[in-house]
Amino acid sequence: MTSTPSPASTIIKKSTSRSFSEVCGAVESVCREFEFGLIGTIDLKAKMNAKGVPFERNCTVFEVCNPKIAAGVLNLNMDIANALPCRLAIYEVDGKTVVSTLKPTRLIELFDAPGSEEHAEMVESTMAGIVARLAE
Repeated sequence: MTSTPSPASTIIKKSTSRSFSEVCGAVESVCREFEFGLIGTIDLKAKMNAKGVPFERNCTVFEVCNPKIAAGVLNLNMDIANALPCRLAIYEVDGKTVVSTLKPTRLIELFDAPGSEEHAEMVESTMAGIVARLAE
């Protein structure tokens, strides 16, 4: 019988009193500081409402990437494309803005890619820095 991983073991998450819009507005510049680029933005509230699904909570997902690192892991196993790019979720809970991301070291465990652990550790460290910086 396998146990389900706890959110704390799979997610890097910090909350801040900064506004949702302020944190979202800082994503691109903070990612650039860490040599990551912004690839895409998904406003889940707007997308759901546009599809006729009422959803009133602010939640935006940012897709971010360091192409050199991504190429390195893709060269080990193209199936890793299913976990790329990295995602930052920014949402509101109880009057606070939350910034979170899945731990790359946990994601990489899903793939047969010997040698990818070092890449995942490097990305995880960077993503933790991005989350912390956005939550300052």
